[in-house]
Amino acid sequence: MENVLQVDNVYKNYKKIRAVNGISFDVEKGEIFALIGPNGAGKTTTLRMVATLLKADGGEITVGGFSVRQDPLKVRQMISYLPEEAGAYKNMTGEAYLQFMASVFYPDPGKKRKRVAYAKEVCDLGVRLKDRVGQYSKGMVRKLMIARAVMSEPVLAILDEPTSGLDVLNALEIRNLIKSLAKDGATFLISGHNMLEIEYVSDRVSIIHKGDIEETGTPAEIKKKYGAENLEQAFSKVVANVE
Repeated sequence: MENVLQVDNVYKNYKKIRAVNGISFDVEKGEIFALIGPNGAGKTTTLRMVATLLKADGGEITVGGFSVRQDPLKVRQMISYLPEEAGAYKNMTGEAYLQFMASVFYPDPGKKRKRVAYAKEVCDLGVRLKDRVGQYSKGMVRKLMIARAVMSEPVLAILDEPTSGLDVLNALEIRNLIKSLAKDGATFLISGHNMLEIEYVSDRVSIIHKGDIEETGTPAEIKKKYGAENLEQAFSKVVANVE
């Protein structure tokens, strides 16, 4: 399989604190790959380095064969990044927001029209797209933002805590949306600390703890290795082994 993302021996320090400690992993085309771990484990720092928002202090990150360090502008053209607290312009309608964002990527009117139609289909908000975003629930905003993230046809979509703050039903809808998009060929790098949720949505995961990746594999492989009923139990055993 083709690797969309390659992370090799990457480090990141914040003054005297090493937030990411020489981690390595890869993401294949059409895969949903997750970094899981508690708050402060290094998940968001890693995603921001892949998204070119932070510079690694060591190691190499490539997206679609292009170096994040040497070709950041090229990489930015190939990715989309959705941070945990991302929001749209509240005074815009959902449709106006999608139109505005599409105009950034597609100067050609015909192409823009097609991508907006695609985004409207993805978010599935129907007539609510005529309403202002400020009137949306958190779940509706998240659907709109994910539609925006995939509308530009990124080689890699990076989602930081994609269901953060959502209730059970909205979180389930977002998970199913991500899985559906991956079946259609989209590639995702996501983070999360809800390991039962990540187990459901991800093809492979890396368990990160205190800046180190301790395990990488499918949820089934990791559960089998640690004799765990679920990924949460496996994680607790991984942490116990390294403390």
